[in-house]
Amino acid sequence: MEKRTPLQWLMITLKGMGMGAADVVPGVSGGTIAFITGIYEELISSLSAINFSALKVLKSDGITAAWKHINGNFFVALFLGIAISIVSLAKIVTFLLATYPVLVWSFFFGLVIASAVLVLKTVKSWNVATVLAILIGITIAAWISLQQTTASGDSLAYIFLSGAIAICAMILPGISGAFILVLLGSYSVVLTGLKEFDVPLIVVFALGCVTGLITFSKVLKYLFEHYKNVVLALLSGFLIGSLVKIWPWKNPVGTEPIIVHSDGREEFMMQNVAPNNFYEEPQLFLALALAFSGFIIIVALSKFAPKDN
Repeated sequence: MEKRTPLQWLMITLKGMGMGAADVVPGVSGGTIAFITGIYEELISSLSAINFSALKVLKSDGITAAWKHINGNFFVALFLGIAISIVSLAKIVTFLLATYPVLVWSFFFGLVIASAVLVLKTVKSWNVATVLAILIGITIAAWISLQQTTASGDSLAYIFLSGAIAICAMILPGISGAFILVLLGSYSVVLTGLKEFDVPLIVVFALGCVTGLITFSKVLKYLFEHYKNVVLALLSGFLIGSLVKIWPWKNPVGTEPIIVHSDGREEFMMQNVAPNNFYEEPQLFLALALAFSGFIIIVALSKFAPKDN
């Protein structure tokens, strides 16, 4: 990797903070933030470099060479930002979602629309395979977005499996790892464990994440190297399909909550509705303004994202 300045390393940390805040919120993907800020392929490539070759380099050439092989400085800067966000910004984001849900989801909606447009622009050529890929991506993301909690489990083995599955979603733009945890019934268990600093649970969940991350990143790297256009079309489909989940205006369905958090907060099954059918004030003008702001921010960020050589 090219040598970076202190300011560039700070930017990597800030991007990590954006990923961390996004991954905590069910419905938003940290992979989306990585993609739109121009570090997605470096992240996948660096993760896939953590393999037996790295151990061989460590044995033959020492720690410095192995650290460079896995792009260690990049991981430190990025995961520092993610950690900072999880313990600080994530609380602000979740507070805003609980207090101003329509406005926050409108902002996210604008972010994702712009992201989908930018990813579509990176597809170099269109054919049957790329068209099918985008349709499959839309279908998968929309289907996942429409699901509700289907399982529950707090055994350490189940937590390990949940981490391995959720982390794969977290690095895919458009699919929320936190929402996958909700579907698996592990979201509140993991969140409570993090808040109460349950060390065994945190360690097992982290091991599951690391296992899934290293394994899945190798698959993604291979696909990027051999089927880049198809992968980009699929990812753009994921982004478009995820708009079903982050539509700002939703009405609750039924009276029984599907999730009860450790703090007593209840979540209900929701259905998308038109703004004029929203059960509260739709705040249409502010919502559209924030969606437009989100769109413009992503377009502006894309101007500074690193270009492919």
